[in-house]
Amino acid sequence: MSGPILSTTEPARHVTETQESPARESNNDASRRAALAVLTQARVDEIEQGLEAVGPIDHVELRPAETGLVMLRGRIGGTGAPFNVGEMTVTRCSIRLAAGTIGHGYVAGRNGEHARLAALLDAMLQHPDHGLALFDRIIVPLEMRQDARRRDRSAKSAATKVDFFTMVRGDV
Repeated sequence: MSGPILSTTEPARHVTETQESPARESNNDASRRAALAVLTQARVDEIEQGLEAVGPIDHVELRPAETGLVMLRGRIGGTGAPFNVGEMTVTRCSIRLAAGTIGHGYVAGRNGEHARLAALLDAMLQHPDHGLALFDRIIVPLEMRQDARRRDRSAKSAATKVDFFTMVRGDV
């Protein structure tokens, strides 16, 4: 079974968006965005470990994992004129579950398995019956591990901090 051909030049549309009704920001959208952010930062072995309890999932790859470049843009001071910072390698994948939900995974680098797992979990998290339970069982522990790693890096970095001070010469 082949899915629809997805154009790379077509503007991105939200999964819940249709031609007639534009997407609205909702709590579901915010939690999905948060879950995708966690999945892109997670290690592949951590995602696989979380999916072991779920078992095999029937799915079709709409867009197999493919690697390409994206242009990173920046603004001086956050408000200036936009400029191209440089390019970054990104891998993406799109998956449709047997239930019909579609998931997308975008990860930095060239790890196709990481993008596939992120897309698979994105589709699973959208399921109305067990999406919330998967969020609690997989995404929350991943986020907690990432926060712990971030705190460890911050503590190691803070230990090397040097406080410089300037003495004023002259009449003080």
